[in-house]
Amino acid sequence: MRKALALVLCGAMAVSMVGCGSSNSGKKTSDETSKKSVKLSVTTTYAGEDTNAQNYKDAVAAWESKTGNKVDDSSATSDETFKSRITTDFETGSEPDVLFFFNGVDSNQFVEQGKVVSVDEIRKEYPDYASNMKDDMLGASPVDGKNYSIPVNGFWEGMFVNKEVLKKAGVDVPTKDTTWDEFLQMCEKIKKAGYTPIAASLLEIPHYWFEYSIYNFDSPTTHNTVPAKVDDAAGKAWVSGLEDIKTLYEKGYFPANTLTAKDDETFQLFTNDKAAFLCDGSWKVGGIESAVKDPENYTVTYVPGKGDRKSTDIIGGISMGYYITKKAWDDPEKRAAAVDFVEYMTSDEMVSKFAGTGVTALKNGTTPADNMTALSKDAVTFSAGVTAISPAVQDNLSEAVRKPIFGEMSSIVQGKTAAKDAVQAVIDKLSE
Repeated sequence: MRKALALVLCGAMAVSMVGCGSSNSGKKTSDETSKKSVKLSVTTTYAGEDTNAQNYKDAVAAWESKTGNKVDDSSATSDETFKSRITTDFETGSEPDVLFFFNGVDSNQFVEQGKVVSVDEIRKEYPDYASNMKDDMLGASPVDGKNYSIPVNGFWEGMFVNKEVLKKAGVDVPTKDTTWDEFLQMCEKIKKAGYTPIAASLLEIPHYWFEYSIYNFDSPTTHNTVPAKVDDAAGKAWVSGLEDIKTLYEKGYFPANTLTAKDDETFQLFTNDKAAFLCDGSWKVGGIESAVKDPENYTVTYVPGKGDRKSTDIIGGISMGYYITKKAWDDPEKRAAAVDFVEYMTSDEMVSKFAGTGVTALKNGTTPADNMTALSKDAVTFSAGVTAISPAVQDNLSEAVRKPIFGEMSSIVQGKTAAKDAVQAVIDKLSE
């Protein structure tokens, strides 16, 4: 390893101090300054059913053993409650030393308030920080265009399939050529066979179907556009997409309790062979593999498209990364440990373990695992067939701005609130 070699050379030349001093112009590496045992507070989304929950626990234990430092972990499942908790922590001065969190609008306030440290500032003292990453994929902040977080793995969103349910319903697995109308016909056949076509909680996680439903009315080049008016191109796409979700609800293609059920309840419908389709992210591969006896009974395919969107045009990107907070950076005992922790968690070896079938910012790419399940192999094939990737447009909106749609999906699908009015409410909040 680069750092280990540097330390050996420095030890050998301790008398003259020649060589090590010139290798990085006297600037520090995290190993050279992280000597005293410290406790870092760390918060990530590697918890619950997240694919990498166990990988994260193992990595933390290995880092603690390697450095003698300790991690005070407060990781939790990623949802709107988690985002609110992190916001509150920063507002009250209780933010962690290291945070694995979203890029974009959700982290804008941390950047604006100067509570997280930029990669450029860190590199002034630790020039090799994140040197294994492609800088243009780090997820620059829209506030000032600077990079603040170091990513591990990117994501894609697709449609997982319970092949056993489809077999019993006499339906083939959708392909990249399956149209939206054909998908609706499949759902109707599945429903008549006594199964739930789509496992989804419109109460807790309506965003997957929101993204793809509006994607079907725009394109990869326009999807990440927030409406300025309810009747502009983006506004019309949002209204039409919400109306399609309403149609799915009215036809009975979601679980009967979709408006009150939690995500884990609808997930169980899918893994217990009671539901056919589950729209979710690449991180769900591991969650499915650990929840079922036979992962080969599951696969992943593209959400059927229509209009200008090909089914292989997907939602994806690298939306999260490790931040070092100003609180830790200004602490002389924690600064080096925080840098070392992030470097360890974002090394080529560690990212390869975490990335699985996802995308990364590594210059050298990932090293695929030899023991992939059939589902994971299908996920790799899924990724290889992608024709275009668009970021999730919801990431451009704060929780409060999203609320008229995400928090009121029940009213929208039941016809109590017109889709057009919900979109207008979001636009109004943007102008406040």
